[in-house]
Amino acid sequence: MVARASDGQLLLVKKLGGLIAIVVGCLLTAIGVTFESTGTIVVGVLLLVLGAALLTLKIMRRNQTGPFG
Repeated sequence: MVARASDGQLLLVKKLGGLIAIVVGCLLTAIGVTFESTGTIVVGVLLLVLGAALLTLKIMRRNQTGPFG
């Protein structure tokens, strides 16, 4: 299914935001484990979950069935 032109910017933001959140979350989690900082680990894991949720929403939106299928 092709996304409508009005949804293009929103889908791009979800995709890039999700990828950036996952990368930053991985880095913060690794730094938190290295320096034994519970707060940094929690923030990193929350960013990982946020990034995964954004990408999941984007994929679910793309895979919605159309009026003919």
